[in-house]
Amino acid sequence: MRHRSSLSVLAACAVFVAPLAFAAGGGGGGSSAPPSQSAYDPTVDYQKGADAFASGKYDEAAKAFKKVVSAVPKNPQANYLLGASYMAQGDFSRAVKPLEAAVLYDEKMVDARRDLGIAQAKLGKAEKATEQAAALKAMQEGCAGTCTDAAKLADAVAKVEAAIAAGRQAQSAVEPAVRLAAAETLDATYVAAVGLINEHRYEAAIAKLDQALWAAGPHPDILTYLGFANRKLKRYGAAEAYYREALAIAPEHRGALEYYGELKLERGDVAGAKAHLAKLEAICGFGCHEVDELKRWIAAGRSSAS
Repeated sequence: MRHRSSLSVLAACAVFVAPLAFAAGGGGGGSSAPPSQSAYDPTVDYQKGADAFASGKYDEAAKAFKKVVSAVPKNPQANYLLGASYMAQGDFSRAVKPLEAAVLYDEKMVDARRDLGIAQAKLGKAEKATEQAAALKAMQEGCAGTCTDAAKLADAVAKVEAAIAAGRQAQSAVEPAVRLAAAETLDATYVAAVGLINEHRYEAAIAKLDQALWAAGPHPDILTYLGFANRKLKRYGAAEAYYREALAIAPEHRGALEYYGELKLERGDVAGAKAHLAKLEAICGFGCHEVDELKRWIAAGRSSAS
């Protein structure tokens, strides 16, 4: 799949400038589309939660992140931060469920596995805590001391094992180890990620987009580009998950609809791609770039199949 030119992508970035608001064209190459009519913007509560979390107001943070998780239950960042907010209040029972969700939707999230292991240990569930220690050790072995998270993995294993050794009697609250990036850095991070995508440096782009996701929360523009970058790396399952999450938040997001339609074509689902085209045509009215692109893809798909 070809990507937009640098100029059109940078135009799309203009819709992302704070305050964050949903942009139907973000991630799809057009900045003139009407905004999504989504009734709820989870990034607003995410930012409230992030601000409270950074200030040590963990009760307020938990209330905000709970709203985000209710709207976007598969978002690992919000689930983790909800769990971490409960951990910081010493409420380990309530921390377990969102931390399990964070691990489920991002099995490589070291912080979530570490905190889940600690919470389980403090609840007297040594066997479950040991499972998280084992998962972290497996990640550590795969890393072989050379990956970016090498030091974090070693620290996580040590902390979970210490919690298991201490057992149920150690019930003090756990101060979060995560420090969220300042909101002011978000736009620069996002623009840098898009630049990396234009250079076809998809792994590096994913790392930047992940940073942006932690700062902004489940923003559909970020999710759409994460879908695109993963798709270029042929990680189709991950790409589809990101597109689905973007559209769950902003059902009329043109970029997500187009790119997801193209992914369906790559998987041989012509009917699915046409369904996405129909949605785009209904949204765009008199036409838009995303409609033209997806039409081109469908026509090309037919030609290659004939």
